[in-house]
Parts: sequence; structure tokens; C-alpha cells
Amino acid sequence: MSRIGSYFLFLGTLFRNREKLSVYLGLIINECTSIGVGSIFIVALVNIFIGAVTCVQTAYNLTNPFVPKYIIALIVRDSSILELAPTLSCIVLAGKVGSNIASELGTMRITEQVDALEVMGINSSSYLILPKVIASVLMFPLLVIMAAFLAILGGYIAGTLAGVISAEEYVTGLRFDYKPFGVAFALIKTVVFAFLISTISAFQGYNVSGGALEVGAASTSAVTNSCIAIVAADFVLTQLLLT
Repeated sequence: MSRIGSYFLFLGTLFRNREKLSVYLGLIINECTSIGVGSIFIVALVNIFIGAVTCVQTAYNLTNPFVPKYIIALIVRDSSILELAPTLSCIVLAGKVGSNIASELGTMRITEQVDALEVMGINSSSYLILPKVIASVLMFPLLVIMAAFLAILGGYIAGTLAGVISAEEYVTGLRFDYKPFGVAFALIKTVVFAFLISTISAFQGYNVSGGALEVGAASTSAVTNSCIAIVAADFVLTQLLLT
């Protein structure tokens, strides 16, 4: 059977013979803390500088004197909300969260902790993976909202400090021709990306066989496959929702 077919069969095991909801609550809270709080710094740092670079580079290329400067802020706003914050942040999270999920599950597999759960009659895939998937779907959108805000703020700080745009022009650009659906689109993409990252990484780690070398290879494959899935899903969702 192909890897894609095995992946979809694996998804089905997450929802069979689940434990009681009360069992998952504590696990989900712990995963939310690990995934969400643990990723704030890297997501914030990346997006502040991405917003700053976008603003400065847009100003550098905007040489037509007939184009108002507030267009710089409009470009920063739309690029941050529609693409940079959700997609770039999720690629960063694929490297941090995805590799962590794959290595954690891979280590549990090779040390026979997964087998011990199965012996006790627990659906190990649901018990170990479903809380990670739910926590990712809950926390990624919050991180992306923060990322979009910080990217726009980074553009504001860089633009005003570099003197390429005034504060008034920047605020005018942020308000000009604003389309609220852009935020909904970004959050829809983020939820899909979160599901793909968490399940693909879990699939790679859960099915490891061998030793430490194979766990490392599974972690690398998790990040690589997650990034490919993100860019492919990004294209499909853009075609479906924006055209």
C-alpha cells in the first residue's frame, strides 16, 4: 500500500475506540502549552522582521512618484494577513512542532511505550496523537493572529524609523480598501495547515521502526513532507476561496 493510503488509514485509527473526554482534557491542555506557549518567541521574532523587511523592500521598489506612499502599508497588510503570517509561520511551526511530534512518538515507539499502551487495551494512536492534533488546531490560529499583528507592527516600526513612510500614511494604508474576508481566509488556511502538520508528523513518528537513526530520519521526513503539504494546500485553498 502506498504511503498516502497508509496515511489515510492512520487517520481513521485516531477516532476509533477513543477514551473518555475527561481523559483527553488534561492531555490537550498540556499540548496547548507545549505547542502554543513554546512557539510564541520564534513566531513573533520571525514575523516582526518579515514585516519590517516587506515594508522596506516595498518602499525600495516603489519608485513611481504618482503612487501614494500609503500603498506600502496596504501591501504589508495584505501580504502579512493573506500569505506571510499563516504560511510562513506554519512552515516555521512545521520545523519546531512537527519535528518534536515525530521525534517524541518515534522515541516512544522504539522504547516500546506504544506497545505497552496497546497491551493495556488503550488505542495508542488516539491517546497519544489526538490531543496533539486538537491542540495544534486550537493554538496555530492564535499564533497566526499574533504573527499577522506583529508583522504589520514590524512594518510600521521599520518604515517610520527608516523614514520611508510616515506614521499617518502607514495608518491610512492599513485602513484603505480593507477586506475582512482576508482574516477568515488566513484562519481557514491555518487550521488546515495545523491538521496537516500534526497528522503527517505523527504518522512519521508513530510508524518508526529501528533505532535512534530512524527516529532522526522520521523527524526530517516529517518536516519535509509537512512543508510540501503546506505549499500544496496553500495553492488549492487560494484557488478555491479567492478566485
